[in-house]
Amino acid sequence: MNSVVLIGRLTRDPELRFIAGSGRAVANFTLAVNKNLSKEKKREFEEKGIATADFIRIVVWGKQAENCANYLSKGRLVAINGYISTSSYKTNTGETRYSTDILANNVEFLEWKDKKTKKDDFSYGAEPDNFQSVEDDDIPF
Repeated sequence: MNSVVLIGRLTRDPELRFIAGSGRAVANFTLAVNKNLSKEKKREFEEKGIATADFIRIVVWGKQAENCANYLSKGRLVAINGYISTSSYKTNTGETRYSTDILANNVEFLEWKDKKTKKDDFSYGAEPDNFQSVEDDDIPF
């Protein structure tokens, strides 16, 4: 079984391109996923200059790729469900290079903010100044 679930933050804005001939959209971005470290271990790693996160390349296809490019940006928290894909290619010098990517089947946006203004898109109703306190005796349950 080849199944991956990741939660992390984008290290850069998604790059969107369209495949020549088919016009199919594909987006690429890198996700920073924190390693499962205790506070002490994390502090120790940081003091030694050792990375406390893994940086994983993500590839998204189709309409979902367009949505990622339109609504995600650097620093945004997302959840990815997909699978590992490995490939290789030859460089101009004949050297073989290997690549490991996560091909995303599903991208869940875990933070909603306006890409341009970086403000929240959602509202909970009244502003905090308009809230009135409620006594426990007033609650019917």
